Amino acid sequence: MKLVATYLIGLVFGLGIALSGMINPAKVLNFFDIAGTWDPSLAFVMGGALIVTAIGYRLAFRRGRPVLDRTFHLPKASAIDARLVGGSMIFGLGWGIAGFCPGGALPALGTGRGEVLLFVAALVAGILVTRAVLDRRAAAPRRA
Repeated sequence: MKLVATYLIGLVFGLGIALSGMINPAKVLNFFDIAGTWDPSLAFVMGGALIVTAIGYRLAFRRGRPVLDRTFHLPKASAIDARLVGGSMIFGLGWGIAGFCPGGALPALGTGRGEVLLFVAALVAGILVTRAVLDRRAAAPRRA
């Protein structure tokens, strides 16, 4: 049942991204072009997502536990550290240069466009390199 729910949630997300036009990198890049061909539609998509998320969280937490699990699995980290800031900067730069974010790129894979495939390949490579670096750091002996 969890797999079916995961599929349906991903399908609804992907359809929302596609219907809103956010799989089009030009539309996203125009949002960032305030002095030129500014397109505010990304702000409306984000605002709508925030409203739906806020309502969804209120309803979910009111139940006391998730529908398909025993407990909620919430992040425990709350510190704003170098990894968070650095990752956010890399995310923002990639989004501003390519016009894709991971959430928009995955549904855009269905278009078969080469730039989407290249972006997703670079995304996966970045994830793998980061994991390798972090694993290597964790395995390295500590110096005093």
